[in-house]
Amino acid sequence: METDAVSFFETLSGDIGFNHFTSETLTGLLIVIVLLAISALISGSEVALFSLEPKEIKDLKSNKKRSAGLVIKLLSEPEQLLAAILVGNNFVNIAVVLLTAHITNSLIDFSLVPTLGFIFNTIFITSLILLFGEIIPKVYAAHYPKTLALRVASFINGLVTITKPVNFLLINSTSFVNKRLIKYKKNLSIDEISKALQLTDHLDISDDKEILEGIVKFGNKGVNEIMRSRLEVTSIDIHSNFERVLQIIKESGYSRIPVFSGTLDDVRGILYIKDLLPYLDKSAAYRWQPLMRQPFFVPETKKIDDLLEDFQKSKVHMAIVVDEFGGTSGLVTLEDILEEIVGDIADEFDDDESLFSQISEFEYLFDGRAMLNDFCKVFDYEDDIFNDIRGEADTLAGLILELKGEFPMLHEKLNCKNFTFEVEGVNTRRITKIKVTIQPITTNKSL
Repeated sequence: METDAVSFFETLSGDIGFNHFTSETLTGLLIVIVLLAISALISGSEVALFSLEPKEIKDLKSNKKRSAGLVIKLLSEPEQLLAAILVGNNFVNIAVVLLTAHITNSLIDFSLVPTLGFIFNTIFITSLILLFGEIIPKVYAAHYPKTLALRVASFINGLVTITKPVNFLLINSTSFVNKRLIKYKKNLSIDEISKALQLTDHLDISDDKEILEGIVKFGNKGVNEIMRSRLEVTSIDIHSNFERVLQIIKESGYSRIPVFSGTLDDVRGILYIKDLLPYLDKSAAYRWQPLMRQPFFVPETKKIDDLLEDFQKSKVHMAIVVDEFGGTSGLVTLEDILEEIVGDIADEFDDDESLFSQISEFEYLFDGRAMLNDFCKVFDYEDDIFNDIRGEADTLAGLILELKGEFPMLHEKLNCKNFTFEVEGVNTRRITKIKVTIQPITTNKSL
């Protein structure tokens, strides 16, 4: 086998002819080196210019140097810039390929073994362009984008000017094709995005995934799923004196408080605490009522993505949620909406008291006011797990009433899904504490 291999290469070497090195060949090599340098410059410029961070761009805008102004000018027309880079780089690389192939053929005669000549030219020229014209300059540009962008700004600006006629044709032909094909553009559905997120279970992106899942589910949630029920709403009677108003503000720590007349079903306005600051030294008889602002009412059935848009347009942070009869169901804030995407947002005024506590591995004690939406989050279940039985219930206590059909007795137990609910606390009006025992399952958590 070794003898055969040696004779094969000896035959090849006998078939390959070598020519003399001439001044024409030297000139060609020098031109190739210059073209490779230009290719490297253009390739590095692409990475450098398009990888500048917002902070770096902001710094360049405040920089008075001509090169900084040129960088900002180039980035203001990204289509022109990209077209110029692609056109310039392709023309240079084609020139390198043709010239290098000519030089190789003038030095080495592959006429008797054309296949070997083709393979040699392909591997040699491709490696040359990839290494010196693409990989090395792009790696450097990725590490020093701002420095390189400033150095090549004048060169690339000239390239954009030279290639403008060709760029015009490319950009306009692309726009023409896009307009013709836009009707075939497919928008991703919420279900498709959800399935895509399920495929990332094996990846370590838990924090990002939770936010993405929050966004996916965001548009399907109603206000009644995230609102604070009327039993939890801190409010002020419109007939209260100023001293009583200040006392409620100090005890609650809220920055906005609803004002009612008679009952919470008749909300007259929202009191912004910042509006009271100039009048803190006033007496108890001070008429604070004119400082109230108009309340913003929304129905229970409103989707929270629509409510967020309403908040943005109206420039308000709080809405009173009303039922179909016009009665007050609860209250929802901008913070409640944002928490559906990013998770709980705690500030210095938030109450540390949790609506649940863990008793043992499979036992929990919940406050009856706990929203079903939050209950599902505790166990990492889908929000719609109780949709077939919850009826109009939004809280855990409401779910118990739906299951029982009447007010339950103390320590009465109810089974639902893989949960056992035991009433641990009641008063004359509502269920206050519920013990939850969960039966572990091994299939999936969406039940």
